[in-house]
Amino acid sequence: MTTAVLCMAYGGPRALDEVEDYYTDIRGGRRPSPEALADLLRRYEAIGGLSPLPEITRRQAEALQVALDGAAPGRFRTYVGMKHWHPFVREAVDGIVAEGPNEVGEVIGLVLAPHFSKMSIGGYEQRLLAAQAATGATFAVDMIPYWYDDPGFVTFAAENLRAALGDWDPADPGTRVFFSAHSLPERILAEGDPYKKQLLESSGLIAAAAGVPNWEFAFQSQSHTGEPWLGPDVLTSLETFAAAGGTRAVVAPIGFVADHLEVLFDIDVECVDQAAELGIELRRTASPNDDPRFIQVLAGVVLKRAAGTS
Repeated sequence: MTTAVLCMAYGGPRALDEVEDYYTDIRGGRRPSPEALADLLRRYEAIGGLSPLPEITRRQAEALQVALDGAAPGRFRTYVGMKHWHPFVREAVDGIVAEGPNEVGEVIGLVLAPHFSKMSIGGYEQRLLAAQAATGATFAVDMIPYWYDDPGFVTFAAENLRAALGDWDPADPGTRVFFSAHSLPERILAEGDPYKKQLLESSGLIAAAAGVPNWEFAFQSQSHTGEPWLGPDVLTSLETFAAAGGTRAVVAPIGFVADHLEVLFDIDVECVDQAAELGIELRRTASPNDDPRFIQVLAGVVLKRAAGTS
């Protein structure tokens, strides 16, 4: 029997004519208003009209397959399942089941996001378990809850940060690193969700490994749902930094591991425009995507989980 590794990501439209249905799925089946849809379409048009996330996730899973085959030939088989667009998690589970009842004994759920929140990682787990129940599959399910503190990931992220800093002195008070991740509703804190705590710890680990003393954490990509979301927002943090005399900033979106709308628009367009208005020179760390070093990190995470050492 093999172990399936289900690589899960948020999903994204592959063309502008898919945006409305994709947005509707995010909203639990409720169609967006014409104004909200127009705003989202404008953002996708600004990055070329489609999300690169599905293709990047496919490449990540394929590269992970090669890495796992090198470490444990024949033991693992990778699949891709998305939360809000094709191929959905259910479609991935259908593919696993189609291999036959005696082919896959266990599914390791690997969400391509390093930090845990019940709203994020928990949502993927719910979809995986619901798909298992709907298909009647008997395989065991083992979700990896988080991997932000994996030593390999910390080292990789620190290397990326040092590369983005380049010739900038990280000890210069005019230079600051802004770690970021997707904001979530503030109510998760009252529920005891570890998301914010993990992000702060993750930032500290990476900053220490990179030798960066001047850093702070800020959220990004808040949704307009009528309730408070976690802050501060990175745009506000950049304003505060500029007002204090800051001139050079690196944004390190550690909550994301692939280029997609929240990186290519929220940072590469909105943050870049904001920085230009404030007189700040802005750089961004490169997204992991299918960087071979990052794929080795993922392989290590899976292998340690399969061995029961994580």
